[in-house]
Amino acid sequence: MTKLSKTLNSWGSTTFRQTLKQELENLESGVLPLYQATQLGGQVDDSNISVLVNSVSDNAPQIQAKVGIFFHEIMGGCSCGDEPRSENSYCELLVSINKDTAETKFII
Repeated sequence: MTKLSKTLNSWGSTTFRQTLKQELENLESGVLPLYQATQLGGQVDDSNISVLVNSVSDNAPQIQAKVGIFFHEIMGGCSCGDEPRSENSYCELLVSINKDTAETKFII
């Protein structure tokens, strides 16, 4: 389970959104469920994602944030020898952080 401890520790401060953005952008490859957002049947390149924090709310035991994720989707070349190509992609996630444990869930 992913934990966003730095983000939880910054809850209520002016740095919360920036901390959330940084922690999400620094997660290990494959943690965010971006494969569910591919549009062209390609593979996710999440080595250089960019996060936009759209909204944040306090829902009793959780902090919930709606975030936009910019990433690249890579499509393999055709059988005629084309190189794989990369397309800009975007999706929105609901990030739910448990206030007691910092355990985090991602929902597309």
